Parts: sequence; C-alpha cells; structure tokens
Amino acid sequence: MNDQAAVDLLNKIMEMELAGVVRYTHYSLMVYGYNRIPIVSWLRGEAQTSMQHATVAGELVTQLGAHPSLGIGPLLETHEHEIGAILRESMEHEQASLELYKKLLKNVAGESVLLEEYARKMIAEEEQHLGEVDKMLRTPGDIEAFAGRRSARKIKA
Repeated sequence: MNDQAAVDLLNKIMEMELAGVVRYTHYSLMVYGYNRIPIVSWLRGEAQTSMQHATVAGELVTQLGAHPSLGIGPLLETHEHEIGAILRESMEHEQASLELYKKLLKNVAGESVLLEEYARKMIAEEEQHLGEVDKMLRTPGDIEAFAGRRSARKIKA
C-alpha cells in the first residue's frame, strides 16, 4: 500500500467533509417557509454527520503517522436558497465525496483491511445519503429517480 497516497486521500476526504459541515450549517440558516423546522433539523444533522466523518478521516491520518490537513474543501455556492437548489448543491457535494471514498478503496484494496472496510462503509453511507436526497428532490408521486430524469434531460438537449 502506498501510505502517502492513502494519507493524501484521507486528507482530501477530511477537507471535503469539513466543507460539508460548513455547507450544511449555512444551508440550515437559509431555509424559510412552512417546512423550515424539519428541513433545518435534517440539515443540521447532516452537518454533525459530516463532522463525524471528518474526525474519523483525521484519526486515520494520524494512525498512519501523518499530519491531518488544516484545509477545507470547496465551498462554492449558487446563492440560490430555494430548497430544491440547496438539495441539488448537496447532491453534487456528496457525489464528489463519494468519488474520493471510491478512490481510497481502489488505492487500499487488498493492502489494508482497516482502510478497505472504512472506505466500503463510507461508500455505502454516501450512496444511501445520495438516495435520500434524490427522493427529496422528486415530485410527490414520482417513482423515477431524480438523477435519472436529470440525465434524460441532458441526453434530449
């Protein structure tokens, strides 16, 4: 296993998860309307989950004898604060995080049971989260995945 490559990926994961903390906290402050309370609660829960994920990644960095990053991932924002826009931004952020976990898995497969199992667990969590966001973006009564409709629109265009 290339320890430095694993450390680099874990630091990127930690940075991306810390960006999630900031994003979800910011989003929770920008929710208005009748459904504010449950949505704010969900977003703040996601911020806490991102913090937990960042902490675990940082612990693994130090376990490998390296220094955790003080950086933070991208914090780009559309400045659209309608719930659908917030969820679409969240989906893009989570997809980018998922790709980092997949890279880590590929890097450590067959080399470190600890890191392999960690990556698999996080991939499953990210995929589940993406599925939840996808369901929230659907129009009530729609069964088709939101992401599938988006892909179909791109193909037709």
